[in-house]
Amino acid sequence: MSCPQRLLGLCASLHDRESKVLQVKINAFLQEESGAKCVLIAPIFADIGEVLVQVISDRALPQEMRFPLSTHVLGLASVSSPVSLADLPAASLSELSQLLGFEPETYLSVCIRHPESQVASLVVCLVDFPDTSLPDTLIGIAESCCLTLLGIIINTMSYEREKRLKNQCQSLLTVAKNLFTHLGDMDVLLREIMMEAQKLTNAERCSLFLLDHAHNELVAKVFDGIPTKGENESCEEVRISINQGIAGHVALKGELLNIQDAYSHPLFYKGIDEATGFVTRNILCIPIKNENQVIGVAQLCNKINGLEFTAADEEIATAFSIFCGISIMSSLMYKKVQDEQSRSKLCNELMMYHMEVRAEDILRLAQTAVPALNEQFCSFEFFPRDIPDDETPALVLAMFDDLGLTQRWRIRRDVLAKAVLLAKKGYRDLPYHNWTHAFSVTHFAFLLLKNLKPMELGYLTELEGLALLFSCICHDLDHRGTTNSFQVKADTVLAELYSSAGSVMEMHHLTQTIRILNTDGCNIFQNLIEEEYKQMLCLIKEIILGTDLAKHLSIVEEYNQLVTTGFDKDNDYHRKLLLTLFMTCCDLSDQTKAWPLSKKTAVLVYEEFFTQGDQEKEKGSKPIEMMDREKACIPKLQLQFLDDIVLPTYKVLGSLMGEARVLIDILQRNYACWQKASEIFTSRWPEGGVSICILEDEALEKEVMASFERVSQ
Repeated sequence: MSCPQRLLGLCASLHDRESKVLQVKINAFLQEESGAKCVLIAPIFADIGEVLVQVISDRALPQEMRFPLSTHVLGLASVSSPVSLADLPAASLSELSQLLGFEPETYLSVCIRHPESQVASLVVCLVDFPDTSLPDTLIGIAESCCLTLLGIIINTMSYEREKRLKNQCQSLLTVAKNLFTHLGDMDVLLREIMMEAQKLTNAERCSLFLLDHAHNELVAKVFDGIPTKGENESCEEVRISINQGIAGHVALKGELLNIQDAYSHPLFYKGIDEATGFVTRNILCIPIKNENQVIGVAQLCNKINGLEFTAADEEIATAFSIFCGISIMSSLMYKKVQDEQSRSKLCNELMMYHMEVRAEDILRLAQTAVPALNEQFCSFEFFPRDIPDDETPALVLAMFDDLGLTQRWRIRRDVLAKAVLLAKKGYRDLPYHNWTHAFSVTHFAFLLLKNLKPMELGYLTELEGLALLFSCICHDLDHRGTTNSFQVKADTVLAELYSSAGSVMEMHHLTQTIRILNTDGCNIFQNLIEEEYKQMLCLIKEIILGTDLAKHLSIVEEYNQLVTTGFDKDNDYHRKLLLTLFMTCCDLSDQTKAWPLSKKTAVLVYEEFFTQGDQEKEKGSKPIEMMDREKACIPKLQLQFLDDIVLPTYKVLGSLMGEARVLIDILQRNYACWQKASEIFTSRWPEGGVSICILEDEALEKEVMASFERVSQ
């Protein structure tokens, strides 16, 4: 049979999808045609600069071998022309003999190029052929055979590569599943990572280091796969400087390092081998990253059943390191979340312990006869701050009853009693933002709902009326006596939690409100249907967040537009605006009381302001004028507050609901009093910085009131 016929027969037999089987058949053909005792074909991967040896004659290697194209082994240093035995350096000849298992007598390697791209694709090596064989004849045999079969060889190698990648992906998915089941325990996770890394790369040992940025050290609790203590005992840490060794080099550079001969590498430290008796042959060291930042290093030692770690090992190790990075960072974040949840739970338990109300107090309040709300109590002139604190909870229940909200929404008296008492305990002992303020605001909401009759007139729904009254009770829960800007500048815990929302304290008040509703026996809305309950929570959020004056100022134009266009009872947004307007008026209601009473409240406000200013000075900051007790002129500040905030707000209310105009008259009388006080202050203390106690002086108050009476007449 002629050579072309035999070649066609060979082509017909190459139906296998395994490259090793393919190579055995091709090697047999080349041996027969060339007379060589040993033949091997080695595919070239130009993209990674390597050549692969899997089969020698009919012997498939237990572990494939890869050589860089720059080496002289197989004649790879020059693939442009055939290489004979005489062309090989002594060191390469020795390495070739080790690969073949014997010392060759004759040798020829031929590079096969792709017929179209002319890229080196294959190296054919003929060993120990007859001396009588002409080189050109041998080259012709190699080229004619391999050029004919090159497509089959390349396709088979591509198929195997894709199959290997598929298997790697499946292995990595299994690894990911295993890793993400151990996020709760970092030590277990790290051991799992090392076990999986060893399996994937077939390594004898693995060490895993985490980078300690604070000390520029690599830290491992398991080193070279061996814990320093028993499995159930805590492991001692092994620490190495980031500037030392192979692991340190990889951590600094952030690049994989594949070392074929560990003892010849300048970065390798032999001391550990000498101490343990372990012999390190080769090392694959990979960085573990979180995005672009190195967080750790995995070091794999000694390829099992192979001379060294291959490019395939590098590929899967690199892919695996991505999962490692994700799982380690997830574990760290999971631990942080667990810690934060534990701290939050502890703080909540502590807060609820201090806010806890006694069962007998709840029972007593629930069974107390509802006090009659007389005409004076229901008047805008009434000053609720004069009511003793211990009498206020019963009056809150009376307000709910008087407006018909208890009956309409089937609110259990014991539930309402517990919610009110818990809210009362939720306020701190501050000069102004305390329970007395919350009660005063709630009382004014009651006055608006009772005297202006927005629910009866259709301006608000009964659900919105209920939301307003309850929100007033809770609107300043756990106030700290400082402003939002102070919280943000001081970088407090509240600022960390809520600064992204913009209204730090208001978000905290809302959170505390929801916490009360979620406390056993405190949900006064438990009889609402699901849709009503969802709407109620949305309303409470809108109302409480609406107490932020910054938000109020941002919608002033919308209030004015409402006055211009007229209020539409069927427009949900109009009702929402009216609800937030009501809440702002309630929050500012101390300004609508007679000047001597309003002045008393101003004293409390500035006590808080000046305390914040003192704290800012201690921190090296310069407080604004209204917070600085050495520069503030309270009457001038009050006039500015009335001009910029209070009067415009109540004028909008008076325009929408005529019965509220009486409040504007009171505000204007107070404005005149503050003007007179400002004149007195300016004449007597031109430098400003008047002590609060001067504002409380009875003689000053009489002088202001006498002046006001003269002007009025």
